Amino acid sequence: MNSFYTEEELREIGFKSYGTNVKISRKVSIYGASNISIGNNVRIDDFCILSGKIEIGSHIHISAFCALYGAMGIKMEDYSGLSPRTTIFSAMDDFCGNYLIGPIHDISKTNVTGGLVKICKYVQIGAGSIIFPNIIIEEGVVVGTMSLVNKSLESWGIYVGIPCKKIKERSKKLLEFEKC
Repeated sequence: MNSFYTEEELREIGFKSYGTNVKISRKVSIYGASNISIGNNVRIDDFCILSGKIEIGSHIHISAFCALYGAMGIKMEDYSGLSPRTTIFSAMDDFCGNYLIGPIHDISKTNVTGGLVKICKYVQIGAGSIIFPNIIIEEGVVVGTMSLVNKSLESWGIYVGIPCKKIKERSKKLLEFEKC
């Protein structure tokens, strides 16, 4: 047995759309497939969670144990990627103590906020990183391992830490590969 879904099995999952050369591990958990679109040349490895409104572009690798919680939307543009154990939240509970926390409670007793998380072209997120809701990670950014992204990041920088901070500029040489 192949560890990735076959073309027929991908069709049966019920994605909003998906392209060619899509490889999704049979060990991925998918919730709300009709809200998920996937481009061409995408690979999603074991033990990932895809939930909510998610748009995955082309030429993307999502490594093992990543979680994409897209209640308020996640968009990954072409040539971006997630290293193992990255978690993206597009919505977040209010932990101040005035509300209950979690999807098991009546919505009138919770205070969930958030917004679209947009990961632009050529972005790579390091292993174990966490991305908060309502964030834009601009083109060419690299986020270092185990970083916390709690604000939008400017293009072509390398960011690390908790919370992450820009440590230097990133080379744009990889743009040449798209022209090939």
